[in-house]
Amino acid sequence: MQPASPQTPVTVLTGFLGSGKTTLLNRILTESHGKKYAVIVNEFGEVGIDNDLIVDADEEIFEMNNGCICCTVRGDLIRIIDGLMRRRDRFDAILVETTGLADPAPVAQTFFVDDDVRLKTKLDSIVTVVDAKHLLGEIDSAHEAQEQLAFADTILINKTDLVSADELKRVEERVRRINPTATMHQTQRCDIDLDQVLGRGAFDLDRVLEIEPDFLDEFHEHEHDDHVSSFALVAKEPLDPERFMRWLSVIVQHFGMDILRMKGIISFKDDDDRFVVQAVHMLLDGAHQRPWKPDEERVTRLVFIGRNLPKDVIETGFNACRA
Repeated sequence: MQPASPQTPVTVLTGFLGSGKTTLLNRILTESHGKKYAVIVNEFGEVGIDNDLIVDADEEIFEMNNGCICCTVRGDLIRIIDGLMRRRDRFDAILVETTGLADPAPVAQTFFVDDDVRLKTKLDSIVTVVDAKHLLGEIDSAHEAQEQLAFADTILINKTDLVSADELKRVEERVRRINPTATMHQTQRCDIDLDQVLGRGAFDLDRVLEIEPDFLDEFHEHEHDDHVSSFALVAKEPLDPERFMRWLSVIVQHFGMDILRMKGIISFKDDDDRFVVQAVHMLLDGAHQRPWKPDEERVTRLVFIGRNLPKDVIETGFNACRA
């Protein structure tokens, strides 16, 4: 029996118009990092990939002069991935760049809902680039910008050279209000060690909350005027596994379209292993992770990021899951 082929990691790159996504994409395509990427972009004509990077064009798949492959998603994403996987020996990972106005959820969901895609690829992380200069002026009216932040595992606060230290602090506070769990980096012209962005396994259940159970200790409630907001649920008592899983399924069924991201570590009664759970919209994933450490406080922490979610309703159901 042949061993299963390793899954090809996929990074989704998103960010509002003018944030610097294309700058980051071109850095990945031109730096000598020793890896070859297959890059899927929304509309080839819209993306500023220099023409002299292109060696060979084959329908929707373009060969780049550093050995990377570039595709356009004028066609169906699943079909493009299928075509790429036939030449999977020619690249190490896949990068998907969405348009500046795109909700990254449908792209992320593709890697879960199609069995063939799920078998061959693995969503590694969602990276969102932010324009520090214009974010505060745009975010109240740009719902897409809030949603892109909500989905992120990694956030690049870009163009930091264009703002003062005080403005930068306000930008970071606003980003944290929407997404308290993402890893955040400050950049100028997206100049960052690519190991901080690619191949991190940030979407992986085993690593999704490697930030350890104290990741919420600095989480503060606030008055939400945002279209997208976040809140945390914490329980020091262990939860009843059956009740919790039943409650979580109901929550995802009822509010799934408005749950942009949900992630948490769960402490179940009579269970010495941490249970890690996460959701994107109505896609729910959960698994036992590692044993609780002897000196570790067995606390359940769950973060919801979504659109106008009824915190009181969700919290009441959550509290009823205590063992």
